[in-house]
Order: sequence, then C-alpha cells, then structure tokens
Amino acid sequence: MKEQNFKNHSKWVIGYHGITLIGILAFLVGSIINFLKSSEDNLYSASLLVLLGFILVFMFYFTRSFALRAQDRAISAEEKLRYYILTGKSISNKLTTRQFVGLRFASDEEFPALADKAAMENLAENDIKKAIINWKADEYRV
Repeated sequence: MKEQNFKNHSKWVIGYHGITLIGILAFLVGSIINFLKSSEDNLYSASLLVLLGFILVFMFYFTRSFALRAQDRAISAEEKLRYYILTGKSISNKLTTRQFVGLRFASDEEFPALADKAAMENLAENDIKKAIINWKADEYRV
C-alpha cells in the first residue's frame, strides 16, 4: 500500500460511491419514467416505485453522513486527548470539528503547534492538511 499523504488520503469505495449510487439513480430515473408513462391501472404501483427511489437516495446519503458524523465526534475526542497528553493543557475551544479532522494527520511532533496555529488563524481543514510535514496515516476512516 502507498504511503498516505494529502493527495491520496481520501477514500472512494467503488462498490458504494460508484456502483450503488449509479444503481440507485438508474432506479429512480427508471421509476419516474415508468410513473410518467403509467396508466390508471398501475399508477399506484408506479408511484410506490418512485417513492422507493427517493427513499433509497435518502438512505444512501444518510448512511454515509451518520457514519462520518460519529467518526468526526470520535476524532475530536481523540485529538483533544492527544493534545492534552502532549502538552498537559486543554486544547482551544475555538477549533471546529472540521479542524480536528484535519489535525488528525499531523505527527505528534508538529501537532500542538499546528493545533494552536489552526485556532489562532482559523485555518480550514485543507489548509491544516497542507501544512502537515510529517503525515500520520489514518487507515480507519470510512
């Protein structure tokens, strides 16, 4: 496996981000076309298929967003603890969850200074990631 860095740290799962999304969108479009061409005899079943298509789109979105929200919460707690262990002080309350997500890739040597800089300068997540010199891989992110 390649060493993780800013350019390759994001993860795309072909089965989820590609095949599943395309399948759901194809189902939704097909069900809408079926609904528009349906007669009174099958209008009810055609409308249920459209409803199911929309439900699948929402499930696709929320399945991902709920998992990421839980991971972001865990990352925030981990990075707050790491800062305390490294410095003996509490981390700034000014940092946002997105900033913590960016800071998780910083090595222990540069983490405290980068966290302080991120709080003072209100750095964006990507700016924090770009400022990291010694990248610490996170292979568990989904």
